[in-house]
Amino acid sequence: MTPLCSWPDPCARWPSGHSLPRRPARQAPRVTDQLESTPAVESPGHTRPNGPRLHYAWIVAAVALVVLVGAAGFRSTPSLLMEPLHHEFGWSHGLVGTAVSINVLLNGLAAPFAAALMDRFGIRPVVSAALAVMALGAGVTIVMDQPWELLLGWGFLVGLGSGSMALAFSATVTARWFVAQRGLVTGVLTAASAAGNLVFLPVLAWLVQQYGWRSASITVAVCALAVVPVVALLMRERPSDLGLLPYGAPEDHVEPEVPAGRGLRAVRVLREAARTRAFWLLTGSFAICGATTNGLVGTHFIPAAGDHGMAETAAASLLALVGIFDVVGTVFSGWLTDRLDSRKLLGVYYVLRGASLLVLPVLFARTVHPSMVVFIMFYGLDWVATVPPTVALCREWFGDDAPVVFGWVLCGHQVGAAIVAALAGVIRDQLGSYDLAWYGAGALCAVAAACSLMLRRPGAEEGTPLRPTVPAAA
Repeated sequence: MTPLCSWPDPCARWPSGHSLPRRPARQAPRVTDQLESTPAVESPGHTRPNGPRLHYAWIVAAVALVVLVGAAGFRSTPSLLMEPLHHEFGWSHGLVGTAVSINVLLNGLAAPFAAALMDRFGIRPVVSAALAVMALGAGVTIVMDQPWELLLGWGFLVGLGSGSMALAFSATVTARWFVAQRGLVTGVLTAASAAGNLVFLPVLAWLVQQYGWRSASITVAVCALAVVPVVALLMRERPSDLGLLPYGAPEDHVEPEVPAGRGLRAVRVLREAARTRAFWLLTGSFAICGATTNGLVGTHFIPAAGDHGMAETAAASLLALVGIFDVVGTVFSGWLTDRLDSRKLLGVYYVLRGASLLVLPVLFARTVHPSMVVFIMFYGLDWVATVPPTVALCREWFGDDAPVVFGWVLCGHQVGAAIVAALAGVIRDQLGSYDLAWYGAGALCAVAAACSLMLRRPGAEEGTPLRPTVPAAA
């Protein structure tokens, strides 16, 4: 009689629905062992990572790309509505800028909570709910006639929905589904924000010009709802749900467990990082980065160009062009970060950005001319070129806690963007021109460059950088 603890013939076929015998206690069972021991009953969706068939991870990445492109494009729409809302309701640039400010702020603050919700309830329900919230926010504005409805719709609801599908979403997808090509997929999904502006801004600007601003709100609501069934049908939570390994994972890959207490760890890391001067220098410089990109140019470039007689469609097309050069600049900046001192690199980026903002007021005209195109190309190259060296400095200073620290630094980016989005609108209302906003932003870039150059190597400043040398459990 065969002992109960013996392992059966690996070629044996097991009836459908029966569990495989357990391994001896000396070796923990693994999902991959079960798959290897029963080749005759592999699930229909099982595909080896190196097999000839398309790995399902690429389908998940494609769905994520569609979602992120839409979220980025919808988030930029209020900049197109500033002048139409001013003419119809008499609402000031400052009021619309405040709606954008709320939008941008929630876009940054919602990400950590969205990541926790995805771990708890899954990607599909969280993303589907976020798209529905965006559609509701855009839909509310169709019938609005009070300022609070604008703040609720384009500010709170659209900001909350789009923030739930930003960094947290792309990071979760790449971490679960990819081992090989993870960096490539992360870069492509990060560039989706630029692609969203490129795809949607010119189209929405044309709709506003031809059919009124409500047509843009209707388009955003319909497109957001149209993506929900795509997410529900094609998005999957984890490769193991289909009997797969992550793309490029070895055969002995073990799916990592979701760490407990992520929120508490984030607070602990913030408390410790805040004791170092490096954290505040990085956060301050990155807040100015957000102020001079999303907050000022991303929100107010189109109405500022309109003040000089440029058509809204032409201004939107110029802003969309930023997205193309944004991708090129980010990739090239990553290459430079591997070879040059990140502190000096950041300093150069901020100095060049500040110089370009100082000359922008004299470049505006009724028509697009070569000098403005050169500005757009240059500003696009510099738009998020600050991200790779900032991430590198977080890694250098804070070691294993760098991803969490960068999340808090990114919150500073969004706070800076939110403040300037509202403040620039107030400047326009009070002075009738954005010129002071451009000059002030140029001066802020000089401050950001100084913050970058004031950073020292870890250990060269007072205070101990966060470089854990023992496991967190210890």
